[in-house]
Amino acid sequence: MTSRFTIVHPSSCYLLLPLLVPPDHSLIGSQMTDANGTTLSIGDPFAELPDHLLIEIFIRVPVSDWATISCVKKQWANLFSGEYLWQAALLRTYPSAGHGKRWPGPIPRGLSRRRFTALYVSRFIFMLDDEMDEIVGHTYLFLKEQLEISTLPPSLGILHGTLIDQFIACGQSRDKAHELASRIWLAVIDNLEENGNTFLLFKQLALEGNVFLSSPCGRSHKVQWHVFKKLFTDFRDCLNHVDYYELLASAKSRFQPTPSAWSGY
Repeated sequence: MTSRFTIVHPSSCYLLLPLLVPPDHSLIGSQMTDANGTTLSIGDPFAELPDHLLIEIFIRVPVSDWATISCVKKQWANLFSGEYLWQAALLRTYPSAGHGKRWPGPIPRGLSRRRFTALYVSRFIFMLDDEMDEIVGHTYLFLKEQLEISTLPPSLGILHGTLIDQFIACGQSRDKAHELASRIWLAVIDNLEENGNTFLLFKQLALEGNVFLSSPCGRSHKVQWHVFKKLFTDFRDCLNHVDYYELLASAKSRFQPTPSAWSGY
């Protein structure tokens, strides 16, 4: 007898999506008792599906649901940690990625999961959809990870120079490289988790005015302004008396006038 699962075609996989995560997926494979006291076994409708078909289903589910799906079963978690699922998702979501060439420069491209994430970042954070989109995504991921990697932030000047070198190595002019690097700094600053390490990092960025001195004045000004804004708004409660007046003096030396909301400890 032919299994009922063999007739499922990837083009109709979306019909199975509501079954992926039942309201209480802890019931899968468990037992319950009916009104007559009879023990019933709750089966897993996906138990007989081969991995390649599961992958075809999963890559049609919104990305926002992937973390939940990967927590349902160990088998599914293994699929999301493997290269094959991400390769399939990459080619389905970003078909042109299959023709992508490796680029020179200090920031590597990585495997399919990394490439998918980079392209996702470029599309939904930077709204890019051109030949530079994947490089911008990788550069964003590189900077964000380097800033989060340790309680002691790395040399910010070296990190900034790495971004510039990457874009120049990919054929961008120095002016365009500075423009892209500034956009990446602004995006990373907005997406860092608000914790003690980020607070220390922003203090360092605010007080080390020479980090962005190699950038054109307008772009450097915009990044530094955003750092001070985060400190005096999102992290205001973290500032002690000494921190506050030191940062305020530094801000006033660079920006005239400073917002009135920044004043008053």
